[in-house]
Amino acid sequence: MKTQSARRGDSLYIYLTGELDEYTVSRAREEADDLIDDSAWCSRAVFNLAGVRFMDSTGIGFLIGRYKKLQKYGMGMYLENPNPDADKILTLSGIYSLMPKI
Repeated sequence: MKTQSARRGDSLYIYLTGELDEYTVSRAREEADDLIDDSAWCSRAVFNLAGVRFMDSTGIGFLIGRYKKLQKYGMGMYLENPNPDADKILTLSGIYSLMPKI
């Protein structure tokens, strides 16, 4: 799992690439949390999932954990560009009611 970021205006963009599963989630969690902590002044975080080739329930847990962290800072969370397989999992989980797809 590779994590990159960009800040545009008052938005933090986090780009995830690779597999988001039990073997990679701890590193992704650490990197995303550091980015969130460093960008607490932003009003929202957008997680770009275009590069995520595989995601299981651990990935859903990762997203929910980041959602809770962002809520503490008063930041909104959005998901963009999930691949069709990830989109199916995210839709079935109901996660888009917490973090809309943009």
